[in-house]
Amino acid sequence: MSGELEAAAADSLGHLIGRRRKAPPPGTPCANCGAELQGPYCHVCGQTADTHKRSILRLIWEAGEALFELDGRLWRTVPDLFLRPGRLARDYMDGRIVRHVPPFRTFLVALVLFIFAAEHAAHEETLSNARRKATEIAALKTPAGRSVAAGKIRDEAGTDLAADMTEARKDRAEALLDPDEKPGHAAAAYDRTIAKAEARYRRRIAEADRAAQGLAPDNAEAAVGEARTGWKAGLRKATANPDYYWSVLFSWGQRTAILLLPIVGLTLALVYRNRKQVFIYDHLLVAMNLLSFAFLTNAVGLILPGQLAIVWFLALAVWTPINLFQTLRGAYGSSVLGAILKTLIVWTTTVVSFGLLLLGLMVFSLNQL
Repeated sequence: MSGELEAAAADSLGHLIGRRRKAPPPGTPCANCGAELQGPYCHVCGQTADTHKRSILRLIWEAGEALFELDGRLWRTVPDLFLRPGRLARDYMDGRIVRHVPPFRTFLVALVLFIFAAEHAAHEETLSNARRKATEIAALKTPAGRSVAAGKIRDEAGTDLAADMTEARKDRAEALLDPDEKPGHAAAAYDRTIAKAEARYRRRIAEADRAAQGLAPDNAEAAVGEARTGWKAGLRKATANPDYYWSVLFSWGQRTAILLLPIVGLTLALVYRNRKQVFIYDHLLVAMNLLSFAFLTNAVGLILPGQLAIVWFLALAVWTPINLFQTLRGAYGSSVLGAILKTLIVWTTTVVSFGLLLLGLMVFSLNQL
C-alpha cells in the first residue's frame, strides 16, 4: 500500500513540475549512473533525463497546463466526481486509473482550493469588520454617535444583569430542593453570584459613561472584568475582535481538515469490515473522492456572495448525502437498503467528528486570543 501511495504522490509531483518528457540528444549520459540515455528515462537506474531547469514563465505555464489540461482526464474526472461518483470510485478500486486524474492529486487540489476559498472568506470578513469599525469610529466623533454607543452598552449591561440574576435565582431554587444542600450554603452562593453580576454591571455602566464622553475604555477595569468572568473572557475578546478570532479559527481549521481523511476512511473500513477483498487503501480511495467533492463544493459556497451562499449550502445539505449514497452503492455494490443504512452511519459519523473538531478548534482559538 505504501508503494502505491508513493507512486501516486510521485505522479502528482511530476505533473506539477512538468508534464512532457522529451528524449535527450543522442549520447547524453545519465546524470546519476553515467549510462548512455536512450529515452526520457535511464534504462539502467530509472532516473529521468529532465533536469527541470526552466524559466519562471515556463514553470508557470507548465503548472497551469498540468492543472487545467491533464491530457483531457480532468474533464472526465470532474463530471464523474459530481454526477457519477460511484462509477468513479469503482474505477479507482479496480485499477482503471489512466482515464482519470489520480485520486490523491484530486484530493490535494480540492484541499488547496478549499483553503484558498476559506482564506478569501476570512479576508472578506476582515474587510467587512474593518468597514464596520470605521463607521463606528466616525459615529463616535459626533455627540449623537457617542450617545447611541453609550445607550447600546447600557442596554446590553442591563440585559446581561437580568440574565445573570435569573440564572442565579434558578440555581438557588435547585439547590434548596436538594436535601443534601444546606440552605445557608445556597444563600451564600446566591449572594456571591449576585455580587459578581452587579460588579460587572457597574463596570459596564462606567464604560458607557466614558463612551458618552468620547473617552477610551479603561483597560485596567476591563482586565479585572475579564479575569473575574473565567472562561467568558475569551468569548468577550472574540466578540470585541471577531476578525482576529476568525482568522485564528480558519488558520487552525485548514491544518486539521486533513484529519477528515483517516476518519472517513476508517469509518468506511468499519461499515464494510466483512468485505475481505476490500483493503484499507481502497477505503482511502473512496474517502478521497468523498472529501474532494466536499472540499470543492464548499469552496464554491465560500466564494459566493450573501444570500446565494446560503442557498448553495442548503442545497449541499441535500446533495452531499445523495453523493455519499451514490458513491457507496457504486463503489461497493451495496443494495439500496444497505447503501442507505451505511450512508446514515458514515454521514452521522463524519458530521459528528467534524462538529467535535470544529468545537475543539473554537475553544482552542478562544484560548489563543
